[in-house]
Amino acid sequence: MTEGLRELMASLTPSAEKADAYIGDTYVQECVAHLDEIGMDAAKFACEHSMLLVKPDAIVARAVQPTLDWLRDNEFRVVSARTLTADRHFVRALWYFAWNIASPERRRLADLLVEISDALVLVVSGPVRELPTPVRLTASKGATDPRKRRPGELRHLLGRDSYLLNLVHSPDDPADVLREFAIYFDERTRSRVLAQVCTGIDRSEHAATLADDLYFHTPARDFDRRCALDRILADLGGAPDGFDPESDEDCARLLRRAWAADRAMDAWSVIVLGSQVLPMRTGTGPQTLRPVGAHDWLEGRP
Repeated sequence: MTEGLRELMASLTPSAEKADAYIGDTYVQECVAHLDEIGMDAAKFACEHSMLLVKPDAIVARAVQPTLDWLRDNEFRVVSARTLTADRHFVRALWYFAWNIASPERRRLADLLVEISDALVLVVSGPVRELPTPVRLTASKGATDPRKRRPGELRHLLGRDSYLLNLVHSPDDPADVLREFAIYFDERTRSRVLAQVCTGIDRSEHAATLADDLYFHTPARDFDRRCALDRILADLGGAPDGFDPESDEDCARLLRRAWAADRAMDAWSVIVLGSQVLPMRTGTGPQTLRPVGAHDWLEGRP
C-alpha cells in the first residue's frame, strides 16, 4: 500500500514534507483503506469534499446559522452533519503536526475549551474549479490571526477577534481531508456519513436542528475581556494588591498564580481572558508542517 499511498499523497498536497509525513500516518492509512474497501475514489472524495468543525466557542457564540448561511452563499452544500464530543486527545490528534509550536498556556486553554460544549462537524461538498473544495473553503474561511481577516470571509463575518477563539476549523487541502475524516469519525460513523455524502442531499436543516440541541445544553456567554476578568476576580475573592486590570502582564500573572495554586475559576472566563493575555505560540519542533494555502496549491499543484 505504501507506494500507492505515496502517489496519492503527492497528488493531494503541494507539500512534499506533508506527503512524506502522511504516508506513515495511521489516520490517513485508515481512511484510505476504508474508502478503497467500499469502492470510493479517495482522491475524488478528498478533492470534492471538506469538513468544517464548528467549535465549542461557536456554539457559545450561537454562530451556527450564520455559518450555514455563509456556506450556502459561497456554493458549499452541507451533505452530512454530526455532533462530536472532543477531549484533549482529539485536540492533539487534529493539530499534531502544528501543536508543538503552541504555548503551554494555549494547550491548557484549548483543553478547557473542548469541555465547554460538544462541537458540530459539517461535511460539505462544492464545485471543483480552479481549486479543490477544501482549499477553496480554507482560503475563503479566513485566517487564524484576526488582523489578517477580510470582509466576506467566514471568520470576519462571525467576529470574535481572537487568535484562539476563531470559532471554526477546516482542513487545508485534500490530503488533510483524508486525515481529519478519520479523526472525526470512527469506522461505523464514517460508513453512515459516506452513505449520506453519496446522496448529495442538503442537510443544512439537520445541522440547524443539531445546533439547537447544543444550544439547549450550552449557555450563551460573553466574549468581553472585562466581564471575564470580573468573574475571575469574584471567584478568587478580589484582586491582589497593585493589580492593574488593563495590564496584559498583570492579568497573565493572575491566571498563572491561580493555576499554580489550583484555584477554582469559571472556565469560560479563563478561556476568554487567557486568549487575550497569554502567549499562543512558542518554539518550533521537528513535526511542524507549514500550512498549505491556495497560492501553494496553484503554484505547486501536481
